[in-house]
Amino acid sequence: MEASFHEMELLSRSLNQAHRAAVQAELNAAGLKEVGHPMLVSILQSAGEDPEGQCQAQRELADLLHVSPAAVANSLKCLERDGYIRREPWQNDARRNRVILTEKGSAAVEGCRNVFRRVSTRMMADFTEEELLQLAQLQRRMLNNLLSSAPDSQSKE
Repeated sequence: MEASFHEMELLSRSLNQAHRAAVQAELNAAGLKEVGHPMLVSILQSAGEDPEGQCQAQRELADLLHVSPAAVANSLKCLERDGYIRREPWQNDARRNRVILTEKGSAAVEGCRNVFRRVSTRMMADFTEEELLQLAQLQRRMLNNLLSSAPDSQSKE
């Protein structure tokens, strides 16, 4: 069983690396190289999903992406410099910033979503509907296993 765990870990890492490389290549080809970092793309996507004004608080973005607020602030600075977003204080709390997509940012989000769809279509080619459902169930179980187990409750090796 240990060998299969090792193989699964290697496959998981290889799949992750291949997926990131495919996404980056597609982003480059689509002229979206400067928003190619997965965190930046996630920031743009999550900001674009707010139905009221397309904004998110920086702190909420950090929580959503499971990164530090400082990492989000640095990423947002680059996105703002490149014209994808603008930041402004919340009306009720000037200590918090809202992140608002610009027109350029909205277009980039749509381009990124198209890239992700193309890469996913390529990755899932020749899978049956049943296989895709089974894969999704297995991935949800793996994610739930990781999210529900605290590091201190795992066995020491």
